[in-house]
Amino acid sequence: MNETEGLRFRRVHRPQVITDELPENRYKGSGTYSGKVFQVTLLTLGGFVLLPLLVIVLILESPIHPEAFSLKEPPAMKGCWEPNLKLREAERLFEDQILGPESIVNIGGSRDEEPSCGRPLGIRVGPNGTLFVADAYLGLFEVNPTTGEATRLVSGGQVVAGRKLSFINDVAVTQDGKKLYFTDSSSRWQRRDYMHLIMEATADGRVLEYDTESRELTVVMDNLRFPNGIHLLPDEESVLVAETTMARIRRVHVAGLNKGGMDTFMDNLPGFPDNIRPSSSGGYWVAMSAVRPNPGFSMLDFLSQRPWIKKLIFKLFSQEVMMKFVPRYSLVAELHDGGICTRSFHDPNGLVAAYISEVHEYAGSLYLGSFRSPYIAKLDLSKV
Repeated sequence: MNETEGLRFRRVHRPQVITDELPENRYKGSGTYSGKVFQVTLLTLGGFVLLPLLVIVLILESPIHPEAFSLKEPPAMKGCWEPNLKLREAERLFEDQILGPESIVNIGGSRDEEPSCGRPLGIRVGPNGTLFVADAYLGLFEVNPTTGEATRLVSGGQVVAGRKLSFINDVAVTQDGKKLYFTDSSSRWQRRDYMHLIMEATADGRVLEYDTESRELTVVMDNLRFPNGIHLLPDEESVLVAETTMARIRRVHVAGLNKGGMDTFMDNLPGFPDNIRPSSSGGYWVAMSAVRPNPGFSMLDFLSQRPWIKKLIFKLFSQEVMMKFVPRYSLVAELHDGGICTRSFHDPNGLVAAYISEVHEYAGSLYLGSFRSPYIAKLDLSKV
């Protein structure tokens, strides 16, 4: 064998290729089969969970029939609207002794040192201390503060101009007590269904006038989206009305040359207004139990142009569950003519004063009513 032939028989050692593939994965078989079984099992379980949900979404009818509407971008939370913690300086009164004290008045006599509150949505004092009470379900009443005797003036549920009074809300009275103006928030929804009303956002709310002498009941303004608090201006020719869904305050002319007309007192509030009450400086206190933060995210603003999402939400969740998604941010503002905000008090997360419905100023303090909390909050204005 010569040298050339020896080369022919030499073994060539090929380099080994090293991979991170595990030995068991080099063979097709049991591993792939187990993976497929797992995927099928997971999809089957998912189907059992999702199928009933899909049936609910497709078959069940939503209890609301929402309309799409537009809200302006909320104002920036700066200047007068700058967030603060001033409402946390308030103290709670009658805690766990009352529930949902929505409206507050002073009725004189021995009880004059602290205002009185009521579960009804609106209470006003008329001539000679007479109380006028708006009850969401029962109607509009005149109450003798001494005897407590109540006379019903307007019945809840009665039909006026072809529509029911389903949600009588707040009331205002002239100085002579001859005219009452009140809001009917909806002809479809009652007070217990307030979230349905807010989310549906239909323009079926009205302002009505009741003449205590002739007992005549007339519609002053209609096509409002959740008209809420109402306050009679000093000239008694117009009332301010909180149009809650639209985050604005309207001026409705109830007498004089402009009777029957309406304009905007303040537009695009940073929250959803409730009751309106006078301030000692000649302005108006407005309570807002929910805000439209900017910067931030407002769920109600987001949903305003997405009715289909609202329908889906009401198919899946109750009103109480939805309330948990509404931030407990309380805001009180003092407004003046021209839509000018002069000061505001805040309680982020509603730690001290939550779900504020009304602000009543008396003897240097603000008394804060609530549609949901079991107390009244009292804020000493000298501290803020």
